[in-house]
Amino acid sequence: MTSFPTLSDCQLTLDNGVATLLFDRHDVRNELTGTEIAADIVRVCEWINSCSDVGVLIITGAGSSFCAGGNIHDMAERRKMFAKPPMEIQEHYRRGIQAMALAVYGLEVPAIAAINGAAVGAGLDLACMCDIRIGSAHAKMGETFVNLGIIPGDGGAWFLPRIVGDQRAAEMAFSGRIISAEEALDYGLLLEVVPPEELAGRSQALAREFAAKPRTALRIAKRLLRSSRRMELPDFLDMCAGLQGLCHTTEEHEDAVAAMVARLRK
Repeated sequence: MTSFPTLSDCQLTLDNGVATLLFDRHDVRNELTGTEIAADIVRVCEWINSCSDVGVLIITGAGSSFCAGGNIHDMAERRKMFAKPPMEIQEHYRRGIQAMALAVYGLEVPAIAAINGAAVGAGLDLACMCDIRIGSAHAKMGETFVNLGIIPGDGGAWFLPRIVGDQRAAEMAFSGRIISAEEALDYGLLLEVVPPEELAGRSQALAREFAAKPRTALRIAKRLLRSSRRMELPDFLDMCAGLQGLCHTTEEHEDAVAAMVARLRK
């Protein structure tokens, strides 16, 4: 196994193929614009893509928030990145939070967001970049940019409609309202809602189930799910045929088939 990446504002663990990234800036509700969390996420995604020991990534927050997105006080007082001229702010987005979006989207293993509390603004969008979202009953979610007179500069307007549909995404983006965990479940934003004390256990159980599958097939399955959004069916089927040919030649496939045959013989 390659050594862990060096992180500033997060903690990373790895257990039986499940990597867990904990946002550890609960003092500022795990915000993105005033911390190194976004950069840490990029480092972890790059590390995972080069590390075959990882089968699944879980991301979650320390404290009462999953991720609060931007720092409103910095915006109000025009501090840090918000004090820059427009072109420098644009570059900060491109090299910061947008780099995070591309890294999470390009992650080769399943990503599970374990949403322990508020996920608002860029925090919601970060959750939407993941494949699966499990929410605590205390979770609150909102596409809140319009309330501040700004837009989702992290790509949220691309991710959100693909999860909840165009009409619901429009309502959330235009109203900027906060929704409960139960509403998020109804919208399809969350796969499940669990009591707060069960969030970590349920997320780990789901991750271990995925991580136990053949790793090559797991990564290729995720690649196919991503590619299906932008490819025409004939081209997509052609790619599937080629990748399936590769899968049929792997030791993982041979071992999985042998195990299945042994179970059927019992």
